[in-house]
Formats: sequence, structure tokens, C-alpha cells
Amino acid sequence: MIRHFYIVDDDESVRKSLHGLVRLRTDTMIRSFSSADACLAAIGELEPGVVLLDVQMPGVSGMEALGEIAHHRTAFQVIMITGHANITMAVDAMRSGAFDFLEKPYDHRMLLQVIERAYVRLESAVQDQAGAETARARLESLSVREREVLAQLIDGRPNKLIAHELDLSTRTVEYYRANVMAKLGVRTLSEALRIAFAGGMLGP
Repeated sequence: MIRHFYIVDDDESVRKSLHGLVRLRTDTMIRSFSSADACLAAIGELEPGVVLLDVQMPGVSGMEALGEIAHHRTAFQVIMITGHANITMAVDAMRSGAFDFLEKPYDHRMLLQVIERAYVRLESAVQDQAGAETARARLESLSVREREVLAQLIDGRPNKLIAHELDLSTRTVEYYRANVMAKLGVRTLSEALRIAFAGGMLGP
């Protein structure tokens, strides 16, 4: 599986050094940007990956760019680097969605370890997003009445009470319940509950 890595730094020597370090892994595609402006201009066409983002650059700063990249949270994990770090800056970066924050000069082995952890997080985020999209698609296949029945089941109501609440016969509720299970592709209520949660039916 090809991994994508993006270097955003206005210092050419830093870009070359990082490129040489990261390319030791033959499964990694590397793309460099000399400014945050250039990275943001291309962000919509970039493959999901890990971004190594310098904080202080001419034009749009790394911190400002982080806010924009954070809108694509599932697609990118951002590692911030700077030669002039302080605790406030690090905290702000993490709150804005950075995966990690490193100060120059950094240990190359530590950097590689952080990059590996960022890829693990990225893979998990992409899988979660794919699962959420699948769950939403299954929930959208339900009719209005089937969603009402599912909502009642999630609240723990038995078929007879659901029938009373929705002004249906118990047999009709059983019919809708069977349809819900079939369309969601599950056999148990707990499985249906997981899909409802993943698909946002239960809120964040």
C-alpha cells in the first residue's frame, strides 16, 4: 500500500533533508511545498497522508494552514515543526488538530517514530470514515416508518409498546423490525445499535 507524505517548509535545505530521510521507505510517495499557500492550493487534490508542516513561513503561517487542513481531518494527520517553540504554541497546535508538535533540531529517529504513529492514526481515521459512510448508506435505505421503529427499539421499547406508540399492530411492528434487520444486514439489536451510532442516528 502506497503511503503519501507531504513536506511544507520554506527552507529548501530542510525539505531536501526530510525528503532524504523519509524516502528510505520505498512505499512512500513524497511531495514538497515551499509554502503553506502552495500546499493549501493543492489540498483538494492530494491523497490522504501525513503532513510535516513548518510553523513559521512567509505568507500563510503553518498555524493558519493547520486550521484549513483540519477541515480535512480524516484525510490528513499533521505534524508541526518549529525552531521557536513554546508551550502555548504547542497547545494551540494540538487544539487545532495537529497530531504532534516537534521542535527543531529534532532527533531523526524520534521524527520517524512520530511519523509512523501518525500513519497508524490516519489508517484508523480512514477506516472509521468508511464505516460511517457505509452505516449512513444502510440507514438511508430505511423507510420513514422503519426508522421510527428502529428509534423505538434503540430506546429499549418492546414490540407491544412500539405498536401502541406508533398506532400499529404488533404484527406490523414485527414486519418493520424484520425489514430493519434485513436492510441493515444484522441479526441482533446490538448490531443495529452499532450501525445507528456509526451512522449518526444517535448523535455525536
